Amino acid sequence: MALLRRKDNPEARMSLGEHFREFRRRALVAVLALVVGAVVGWILFDPVDVRLGGVTLKNEGIFQWLKRPLTQVAAGRPDPSLINLNFGGQGVTSAFEIKLKIAMWVGLILSSPVWLWQIWAFLAPGLTRKEKRLSMVFLGSAVPLFAAGCWVATWVLPNAVKFLLGVTPGDAVNYQDGSAYITFVTRFILVFGLAFLLPVFLVALNAVGVLPAKVMLKGWRVAVMMIFVFAAIMSPSPDAWSMLALAFPMVGLFYLAVGIAAILDKRRQKKRPEWLDVSDDHASTI
Repeated sequence: MALLRRKDNPEARMSLGEHFREFRRRALVAVLALVVGAVVGWILFDPVDVRLGGVTLKNEGIFQWLKRPLTQVAAGRPDPSLINLNFGGQGVTSAFEIKLKIAMWVGLILSSPVWLWQIWAFLAPGLTRKEKRLSMVFLGSAVPLFAAGCWVATWVLPNAVKFLLGVTPGDAVNYQDGSAYITFVTRFILVFGLAFLLPVFLVALNAVGVLPAKVMLKGWRVAVMMIFVFAAIMSPSPDAWSMLALAFPMVGLFYLAVGIAAILDKRRQKKRPEWLDVSDDHASTI
């Protein structure tokens, strides 16, 4: 059906209603992928041994992995039991809420290839074939970039938790609300992952002709300032280390996006007819 539609409509033009139906369909696919990923996250919440081809992989459990920064801080205290999580802070539903929250977070990460592709596929019909090929190469880096951002977050997170809890007196009890702690950790990792997608969306806007490379380069000062403001606001911890660890990679990725956009603009310019640049008071060559 899609092939027949493409032959009948090679320019992929759609009415407003068709755009809404296309958006609804792609949003539904993304949500279903998220639900499947959330089921996996629910299963892996607790330690589970996974058998693959006769090899047993031991999984410590996603909750224990997210709790590890807190455990590391507690291990450095005179009495490690004084720093821990409290699951009853929000009532009897707290434990279920925490598990559901972690499962949805895992689902969002595991389904990232699907929802990233759905976003791109919704924009792609407006591109030429060559623009699609070049942009698809760059889009192929979206999932690795998202994963790299999440990895950087796990590298920065222990320092952030240590900084925030390090001021607790040695003989004081510090039982963190479990839901608040999980929200902090999962948001911390997601913010880094989404921030690393900045070049993907900049190149996508350039590919559809909305944001030329010259405009991005001309406004680099504003862009860098906004990146640092974004990093300061979105970084859940107040320490400068977390903000800089988020801001510096984003600045580098911004300039990478400018370079890719410049290549796209140059290729489009070569195919631009010369008569389009002739002023109204001069005769064109045609």
